[in-house]
Amino acid sequence: MKVTVCIGSSCHIKGSRQVVEKLQTLIIENNLGDKIELGGTFCLGKCQQGVCVTVDEEFHSVTPENVDEFFTKEIAAKV
Repeated sequence: MKVTVCIGSSCHIKGSRQVVEKLQTLIIENNLGDKIELGGTFCLGKCQQGVCVTVDEEFHSVTPENVDEFFTKEIAAKV
């Protein structure tokens, strides 16, 4: 599974760094490092909806506040 987080300026302002750090922690805590490739990218073209995250090309809008729920529902449940 490939998870990509936008780290462009708009998403950065909205908390992309915190989202990346929390996803890194959750991946490690759930022993999913061998199943999930976490990466960063610049603008995904949906700046108003940031923090922009794709999971195998499927777009999601994530915030530092809902990253735990997002991980459980969209990542852990699908690997």
